[in-house]
Amino acid sequence: MKTNVLVLISLFLFAGVVSGQDAFKVLMNKGTNEVKTGTGWQPIKVGASLKASDEIKLPENAYLGLIHVSGKPLELKEAGKYSVADLDKKIGSSGTSVLNKYADFVLSANKEKKNNLAATGAVHRGPNNIKIYLPKPESAIVYNNTVIISWEKDKAQSPYLVTFKSMFGDELKKAEVTENAISIDLNDSNFDNEDNIIVTVASKADRNKVSDEYTLKKLSKGDKVRIKNSLNEIVEQTAEQTALNKLVLAGFYEQNGLLIDASTAYLEAIKLAPDVTPYADAYNDFLLRNALKEQPVKK
Repeated sequence: MKTNVLVLISLFLFAGVVSGQDAFKVLMNKGTNEVKTGTGWQPIKVGASLKASDEIKLPENAYLGLIHVSGKPLELKEAGKYSVADLDKKIGSSGTSVLNKYADFVLSANKEKKNNLAATGAVHRGPNNIKIYLPKPESAIVYNNTVIISWEKDKAQSPYLVTFKSMFGDELKKAEVTENAISIDLNDSNFDNEDNIIVTVASKADRNKVSDEYTLKKLSKGDKVRIKNSLNEIVEQTAEQTALNKLVLAGFYEQNGLLIDASTAYLEAIKLAPDVTPYADAYNDFLLRNALKEQPVKK
């Protein structure tokens, strides 16, 4: 009997410890979502930790992007109340904690909202130049085969003509698009044997409104293997096509200096969750802190 009592006490104490531990961290938040810790409800903030003893509440048309302590991302979209303990049990121990490193990177980077334009020496262009959101040539390396390129749309009227050339000026491919973005496949036969591809964007209506030349540089085979080995640690947990998974992948790519792949992941996240404006905000912060976009001039 004494042994049984001790076991029950031990289980009770263990449950109390578990309930007080962090279960999730908030990565994305849209709407007036709330968390109940103890007896009172409080607004949920990005970066906050949710304990197993907490309860969360989502109104209509809200969204919550969480990452579990095990590294498993979780999206909540349905209105209602959720027990954090139940969500914790649903996920279990699946996942890889290394994913948290990239989630934390995204949180810290977006919180600081760094503007590195002065430090990186961003070039101020002429009034007619279209700014493509691509880095300088030395940072323009690409890991993935599919790349989404975007540019500012307030400097030129659509449709746009996007031209891809070799380093020697030979035209490889040309496309006309109505949106201020284009998705390309670097495995396209037009790009065979081309490790460096030059990109320009012009307005079809006004050829004087054209971008500077930007570069796409395919990653070397050795570096590609290195990145792939690191990516394999998280690829299973981010395989599902969700905006939250794309956000975590964006953190992975940015931390590894792959700004074009990170930008592509952000744009894919926005496409997957177009009504969750925090993703567009996070993308804008990414562009600014990496000097891919010029800081608006305060009037």
